[in-house]
Amino acid sequence: MFFLAAVSFVLSLLLTPFVRNVALRLRLFDKPDHNRKIHKVPIPRLGGVAILASTLAAYGLLFIFNFKATSVISGGLPLAFRLLPAVAVIFGIGLLDDICDLPAVFKLVGQVIAALLAWGGGLHLTTIGGHHLVPMLSFVLTTAWIVLCSNAMNLIDGVDGLAAGAGLFAVVTTLIAALLHSNICLAFATIPLAGALLGFLRYNFSPASIFLGDCGSLTLGFLLGCYGVLWSEKSTTILSMIAPLMTLFVPLLDVALAIVRRFLSGKPIFGADRRHIHHRLLSRGFTPRRVVIILYGFCGLASIAGLALTVPDVQYRGLVVGVVIVIAWLGIRGLAYLEFSILGKALFRGEFQRWFLAQLNLVEFERKLLASKSLEEAWDVLCRESAVFGFSGIEMQVDSETWLKRAVSCWHVRVDLPGRGYIVLDCNKEGYGSSATVGLFVECVASAFLKKLEELSPHRSELPVYTEANSDALRLEPLIANPLR
Repeated sequence: MFFLAAVSFVLSLLLTPFVRNVALRLRLFDKPDHNRKIHKVPIPRLGGVAILASTLAAYGLLFIFNFKATSVISGGLPLAFRLLPAVAVIFGIGLLDDICDLPAVFKLVGQVIAALLAWGGGLHLTTIGGHHLVPMLSFVLTTAWIVLCSNAMNLIDGVDGLAAGAGLFAVVTTLIAALLHSNICLAFATIPLAGALLGFLRYNFSPASIFLGDCGSLTLGFLLGCYGVLWSEKSTTILSMIAPLMTLFVPLLDVALAIVRRFLSGKPIFGADRRHIHHRLLSRGFTPRRVVIILYGFCGLASIAGLALTVPDVQYRGLVVGVVIVIAWLGIRGLAYLEFSILGKALFRGEFQRWFLAQLNLVEFERKLLASKSLEEAWDVLCRESAVFGFSGIEMQVDSETWLKRAVSCWHVRVDLPGRGYIVLDCNKEGYGSSATVGLFVECVASAFLKKLEELSPHRSELPVYTEANSDALRLEPLIANPLR
């Protein structure tokens, strides 16, 4: 094990500058955009090439020197060879993206294909909490977990040294857990990757001279997802099953926040933005190096929690999970995401209940209005139901007739009924503050009244021409003067 770690570390130290120089000659840069990409000059990528090459070369040298450990590793070779096509696909997709910037959907398809190949190669999440999963559920959970881990490491790769360092924490934690449980094959699978990442950080830590690139971040996330599945095979309780998740807690939390944020704001789930955890910390005035150190600290705490969940006969495992959740919640609050602040107000301050009640009232209002038999009945319905939405005064003019309900007005909105007339809805300050759905009500009034007018008198198509004979009706009860009208 020491040989694997030392060789991969030294090879990474030697190969990373070589790959960096090749990327410079090929002009494979990550160019700054003064938005998401905060580095000041173009930085070569393809760091994943050096990491993967160092890891595989360490295994090759181990077999060449014919250590006794080769007999131990041989037991895991069949699974490793079956997983090689999946690793090749995920690495190839990342490399293509580094070279020619693939669309997000192509990258996702590549990740899914790699996860399917891993499943076909024998990597199965078969149990949760000691309960065996049916094949279909096992298939879905395994592929979803691997794709999630791949994306998590890819999305968090936004500050010098962050993705490689977070990956190193996860790999070392998995290695320690494998040794604690005498899972020698998993230990031999992880230790050369740990050495390669440590050597790569020499050039990737702030200020970085080379980036992981998508070939590095996607492959690293994919391997960590595979390690998590292998780790979970030893789990006997539901809380122990959470241990692999803890090792990737910061990257997984970041991707979960990104998905929820973009869903709430109606933005594409796979779109890019500058609102990841590291971006929020940068916006608070922290330097890139300080941001990485802070997130390293959280990775370390999550790794300790993950290891604590794997120790046999340890009490208060639920407390460990609870502490991690509380820390995560406090951290999310400290990042001050506007989407979650508004969602919290909607859920816990009654705004969602008011919106839901308004939707019910809208449906009831439209039903009553469409059920009315005449314009007089429709006017009565409008007068009764408009107060629920904060409107106190109404003026309705349809064809040659005018209806008026007078009230003090702070502001008002006019609804045109093309070819028939208009409706003016008046609101005072109190009404405006009591409802956040006045726009929905106005839209409902417009659509419902047009339907009702077409039903009652479908042949009317022109606005009436007012004469002296009917103009008195307009002057009977004039609206209060309002300069904004």
